Amino acid sequence: MPEPLRIAMVGAGWVTQYHLPAWQAMADRAEVVAICDPDIEAARRRAREFGIPAVFQHAEAMLTGVEIDAVDICAPREFHADLVRLAARHGLPVLCQKPLATDLDAATDLVAEVDGGVPLMVHENWRFRPHYRRLRDWIDEGLVGTIRHVELEFHSSGMIPDGRGVRPALERQPFFTTLDRLLVMEVLIHHLDTLRFLLGEMVVDTARLWRTNDEIKGEDVASIALHSMTDSTAIFVSGNLAVHGAPPVPRDRLRIFGERGIVSLEGGTLRLEGDEVREEAFDLEASYRQSYTGAIGHFLDGLGRGGRFETGARDNLMTLELVETIYRLSGFEKPNPT
Repeated sequence: MPEPLRIAMVGAGWVTQYHLPAWQAMADRAEVVAICDPDIEAARRRAREFGIPAVFQHAEAMLTGVEIDAVDICAPREFHADLVRLAARHGLPVLCQKPLATDLDAATDLVAEVDGGVPLMVHENWRFRPHYRRLRDWIDEGLVGTIRHVELEFHSSGMIPDGRGVRPALERQPFFTTLDRLLVMEVLIHHLDTLRFLLGEMVVDTARLWRTNDEIKGEDVASIALHSMTDSTAIFVSGNLAVHGAPPVPRDRLRIFGERGIVSLEGGTLRLEGDEVREEAFDLEASYRQSYTGAIGHFLDGLGRGGRFETGARDNLMTLELVETIYRLSGFEKPNPT
């Protein structure tokens, strides 16, 4: 494909404030030439902010009205499957924000229909954060040895009202109030994918989910136990958006216990203790932005390799299978008896 590639972006919402700078960082390889959103004013604002020449209200009109080489889908997850199908009908490579669809069945049907027809990558950026790439390097170097036990925490006070009576998590991302599947499908899906990247495939053993307030429909607390399929490593994931004393914006806390050493991630500090001692500090805001650049760069690299991506469509099904199992085992979505 010729470079720079001409990219069409579907959606002008919250996440595009990170996608668009990442595309700008790839200016020698790609350029966003069009953007669409049902909220045409939102699309126009993004176009003015990032110098995008063409603005549309509907995706079909954009895909037929502008010459483009690939599509970046940044719309809400309930529209992902239909938009992927639309782009595939136009024969266009697709980068689609996670998750690929609203549930595992819908995603499986979508992959069976379109995967292999056009290059399709899921934008699962968490694993592209620099500290997780470095941690993978340490594991591959054998610095940790055989891993026996893993604990990951994702805690914040975002669902606790502040001095204004406002829940910071809902102020930052108001759409959280509308989601039937909140913490696991919207947030911890990142961590499950990253753990798969670091440790390999996993099985869910137990899961408990619950909500702490009536301003949301979905869950904001999760306790999940898993194990590795290859060596029975015990893996525990705790997510809680209503922890007193935690920061409003959550930070990952990860500990990996191996035969040769222990790795800990506390905010932006990655530390190895054992046969060898290493420590590296990362700027979390910069790392977050770099994760988008990393994911988009990987998409462009994958197009050059004929559509081979770390987070391809079939790989995302493996993460969605974990998500689906967590909801099933927890019973959270079962209707209350009347």
